Amino acid sequence: MSGAEFVIVANRLPVDWVPDSADGGDGEGSWRRSPGGLVTALEPVMRRTDGAWVGWPGRPDLEVEPFEFDGVNLVPVALSEDDVELYYEGFSNDTIWPLYHDVIAVPRYRRVWWDAYVRVNRRFADAAADVAAEGGTVWVQDYQLQLVPQMIRESRPDLTIGYFHHIPFPAYGLYSQLPWRRQVLEGLLGADVIGFQRVADAGNFARAIRRLLHYETRSSRITVPEADGSTRTALARAYPISIDAESYIEMAKRPDVQARAKEIRESLGNPSKILLGVDRLDYTKGIRHRLKAFGELLEDGLIDVEDTTLVQVASPSRERVDSYVQLRDEIELTVGRINGDHDTMGHTAIRYLHQAYPREEMVALFLAADVMLVTALRDGMNLVAKEYVASRIDNRGVLVLSEFTGASDELGSALRVNPHDIDALKDTIMRAIAMPPAEQGRRMRALRRKVIENDVERWSRSFLDALEAARAEKRRPPRRATA
Repeated sequence: MSGAEFVIVANRLPVDWVPDSADGGDGEGSWRRSPGGLVTALEPVMRRTDGAWVGWPGRPDLEVEPFEFDGVNLVPVALSEDDVELYYEGFSNDTIWPLYHDVIAVPRYRRVWWDAYVRVNRRFADAAADVAAEGGTVWVQDYQLQLVPQMIRESRPDLTIGYFHHIPFPAYGLYSQLPWRRQVLEGLLGADVIGFQRVADAGNFARAIRRLLHYETRSSRITVPEADGSTRTALARAYPISIDAESYIEMAKRPDVQARAKEIRESLGNPSKILLGVDRLDYTKGIRHRLKAFGELLEDGLIDVEDTTLVQVASPSRERVDSYVQLRDEIELTVGRINGDHDTMGHTAIRYLHQAYPREEMVALFLAADVMLVTALRDGMNLVAKEYVASRIDNRGVLVLSEFTGASDELGSALRVNPHDIDALKDTIMRAIAMPPAEQGRRMRALRRKVIENDVERWSRSFLDALEAARAEKRRPPRRATA
C-alpha cells in the first residue's frame, strides 16, 4: 500500500468496526462505511484517486494492518484508552473545541492533554509520511491534527501538504488564551494551503500569525521563513465545504422515501406544521435556545400542540465528556417539562429522538418538515442546512438559519436569525410557519441553486487546484529572505 500519490489524514477512518453480536463483540466482525459529514464530503474525492486514508479505526487498542475497503486503501493508526481520553476527549474536545467555538463552554488547559496531543499528532504524521509517494500530496483534516502539517514537512519536504479546518477559527482575543498558541500556528503553517469555512476564519488566522509570529501576510498569502534563510508562501483562505447535493436529490425522488415522509406526518398526528431540528448533541448547536423559543410560543398561545410539532433529532456525541452528559440531562429535562405542560392524548409538542438515523430516514424527515431550524450558536459550516435544501425537490419548506453558521454566508435566502435573541427567534419561527407558498418557492429555489452549484465536487476541486498550484510553486527556485 506504500507509494500513494494522494493521502487523506483524518482523526477517523471512513469506516466503523461492527463486531458480531453472537460472540459479544470479542471475536469476528466487519467494517461498514461511517456516517458523518467529513466522510460524505471526502468520499467522492477518494473515489477519483488511487490514494490512501490515514485514521483511527474508532476503538481503543484496536491494532489493524492496512487494508482496502470499497476501493479505498485504509491505513489505521492505533490509539490506546489513554490516548482517547487525553488527546481526543481532553485536548481536542475539552480545550480546542470550546475555545474555537467562542468559549460557549469554558475550555480547560492541561499540560498532560497537550503532551498527548503532540504524541498522537506525531503518530498520524509518521503514518502519512510512510505511505505517501515521492512528490505526492497529503491533505490533513481538522482540529484534532493541527500539528501534523509541520511534522510531515520536517520529515518529507518533497510532499505538497494541505490542511482543512472544519470548525471556526477564533478571534485573536480568544485564541491568545491557548498556552500552546505559537506551536499550533507553526503546526498549521507546515501546510502549503490552509483552508477555512469562512472568510472571517481565514482573517482570524492571519491576524494571529501577525500578532504572534510577526510574519508578513498579504491578501491570502503568508510569507513563511525557512531554517535555511529562504522563504516560502502558504495560502490561507476560505473554501466553504458542501455536500453531494445530487445524492440527496436522487434520494428525495424515491417513492419509498416519499412514502416514508407521509408516514412520519401521520405518526405525528398530521399536524399543520412540522418543525425539525437535526443536530449532534452539542452545546454549540443552540438546541436549548430552540427549545426555549418553542416552549414560550406554546405558553404564549401563538402556536398550539394540536397544529404544530417540533421533531428534535439529537444524535449521541462525546458521551464520556462531562459537559455533554450535563447537556443531555438539561435538554431531556426541558423536553419533558414542555411536553408535560402541553401534550394532549393525541399530540406531542416535542418528539425528541436521541439517536442517529440512516440517510434515507433523514431525507424523509426533511421532506416531512415544513420548517428546518438550524440555530447553532457557532458552527464551522452546518451541512444539515444544505442537506435540507437539497432534499426539497418540491421547492417548499422554510430554512431558519443562525447567522453564526458558515452556511449563512452562502444561503442568503434563508430566514437568518441571532439564536441568542429568543424574542427574535420566536418571531422568525412564526414568520416561517406563516410563510405563503409563493414566498417559500421563491426562497427555496434560490437556496437550491446555491447548494447545487456549490456542491462538494466544487469544494474539493477548488482546494485540490490550490494544492496543484502549490506543487508547481515548489518546483521553482527558493526565494531568499530579505533583511
